[in-house]
Amino acid sequence: MHDPKMMDKIENGPGFIAALDQSGGSTPKALKGYGINEDAYSNDDEMFALIHGMRSRIVTAPSFNGDKIIGAILFEKTMDGEADGKPVPELLWERGVVPFLKVDKGLEDEADGVQMMKPMPELDALLERAKAKGVFGTKMRSVINKASPTGVAAIVKQQFEVASQILDHDLMPIIEPEVNIKSADRAESDALVLAEIKKQLDALPEDRKVMLKLSIPVEANLYAPLVDHPRVARVVALSGGFTRDEACVELAKNRGMVASFSRALLQDLRHSMSDAEFDQSLSSAIDQIYQASTVKG
Repeated sequence: MHDPKMMDKIENGPGFIAALDQSGGSTPKALKGYGINEDAYSNDDEMFALIHGMRSRIVTAPSFNGDKIIGAILFEKTMDGEADGKPVPELLWERGVVPFLKVDKGLEDEADGVQMMKPMPELDALLERAKAKGVFGTKMRSVINKASPTGVAAIVKQQFEVASQILDHDLMPIIEPEVNIKSADRAESDALVLAEIKKQLDALPEDRKVMLKLSIPVEANLYAPLVDHPRVARVVALSGGFTRDEACVELAKNRGMVASFSRALLQDLRHSMSDAEFDQSLSSAIDQIYQASTVKG
């Protein structure tokens, strides 16, 4: 059974989901964007300590609260860590932000135009741990590089199979079959994603819901049938390499879709900023993304 207050916030709350889930492979790039170069750390432990410091600074900033942010996606080490002397999931919910956990273990090499998720043999144990820590849901990502009907079908099928396992633990899965925005046949991939997700949603039992995290489609409102589907709790959008300005312009064209941005949210934050400058920059980003998520046209 999902926590009813968290469920209401996710289904009905105005705002967006912050993605703070950079994993080992993307952490050096995230730190560099923050103003910390690779010569500042000599091993993974030091690297993860620095990224945890960045995330702790974000989630404890005055502007990071449930007024405009409905949820936050965490990396496993962030879930296990503390901020302001409290476990991060607990701190988030005290601030009115629903905690999610990234559970995928990265991507397979490309085959048939797509990159499937790697196996997750320890998923059940991770889900039990997340549930015990007060996490509401999960997120898992795969990538579509070409408009391959069989490739897209395989990715969406895998996503829904793992989502079923997550739902068995009373956690809310965010399904993320990302369409590469640099793909030459991106619009065709969008259409395939729509068809395959609808097929899987229609087969879900009436007592089950999922969330969807999708690339902003080339055709505005293409995913409106998914927004309206009774088996969908919320449709969120990834920035996928767009700048924040670009992502917000495109997102505002799509009714019912709210943001779940990572790089586009954090792109102007720097390690060298004072706390006041840091919060001012973060607040400005939050306001812009909130506007694109809630005001459509």
